[in-house]
Amino acid sequence: MMRRPTILERFRARFGGDPRVYRAPGRVNLIGEHTDYNDGFAMPAAIEFYCWVAVSTREDRKLSIYSEEFSAAADADLDSASHQPSKTWSDYPVGVALQLEQAGFRLRGANLLIESEVPMGAGLSSSAAIEVATALALADQSGWSPDRVRLAQLCQKAENEFVGARVGIMDQFVSLHGQEDHALMLDCRALTFESLLIPDSVKLVISNTMVKHELASSEYNRRRADCEEAVRRLAEVLPGIRALRDVSLEQLERHQDVLSEVIYKRALHIVTENARVLDSAEALRSGDIARFGMRMAESHRSLRDLYEVSCRELDLMVDLAYQQRGVFGARMTGGGFGGATINLVDARYAGEFKEKMAKAYQKETGLVPQIYICKPAEGASPVSSSDL
Repeated sequence: MMRRPTILERFRARFGGDPRVYRAPGRVNLIGEHTDYNDGFAMPAAIEFYCWVAVSTREDRKLSIYSEEFSAAADADLDSASHQPSKTWSDYPVGVALQLEQAGFRLRGANLLIESEVPMGAGLSSSAAIEVATALALADQSGWSPDRVRLAQLCQKAENEFVGARVGIMDQFVSLHGQEDHALMLDCRALTFESLLIPDSVKLVISNTMVKHELASSEYNRRRADCEEAVRRLAEVLPGIRALRDVSLEQLERHQDVLSEVIYKRALHIVTENARVLDSAEALRSGDIARFGMRMAESHRSLRDLYEVSCRELDLMVDLAYQQRGVFGARMTGGGFGGATINLVDARYAGEFKEKMAKAYQKETGLVPQIYICKPAEGASPVSSSDL
């Protein structure tokens, strides 16, 4: 079997010269779904699936970008006065470059080769991994070292404003700040976090349903608009609130009459999900994995019934998980309408769980799922040539 060329060799074959290489991880969110754009709390972990970017400097101010996944090239002129989204993969690296420029980080032209092993469409944030790896590569190549919180904000802004997805800060933040063997209890307003150890006795098992329904992107933006409408209406009776993070369950129930039924359901998910994240953090601190699993089950029910972002395949994957040995908790993870579930599984049964889940899901759907046994990983970084 022929050896696949390394990213260094493939870069040299396409662009010539020796690049520097950067990588950024995808992530899985243990609990706290759709809370990040409501200034709330979330608990993501970086995972050992990476986007790799090899980069070298050009003499002009152009970006020449090649994607291994799409076998496609794209170009952008940093001196151009107008840049329009192409609605393709290249909007992620180009959008990041434009945000760095607008923030005052003047960039040098660059050749970039992008390769990602983060599964696309699985809710594991392949987009943030591309953004963060590109941002690190371009900034470093141009002699800049932006603060990592600032870098996360600029990557988020690129996805919000250039790509057109109104995502919160969680994905980019954990891709930059991930810590080996730890989840992050992230305060999405303060942009501070607490590292929480995931004990060796449990494994994070990701089950990809292999479906991604077409309405995912439009419905994601609609849910954010629903939350903003809830805040507008509640602010009339709760002066001073800035986001649903500021609303207690008692306040929400007391003022339910100012909200439509749908808007109330959306707000109820966010308010209770924030409480679940805080309680899950306490469970991890005290080593109470069973309690953490209970919060995961509650989270999935809320996402299914109140936020209405689950789907038949995700619900099936969760139901099948609870039929397996060693499962503490299971829930959908990511934006919804397909993608993956996250399962907290006793390490002794993780291999058995993977095998039996794959068979059971295939029997029910005819689809062959991708199931990954993972551990929390370090955040984005340069990669030395000796490690490639």
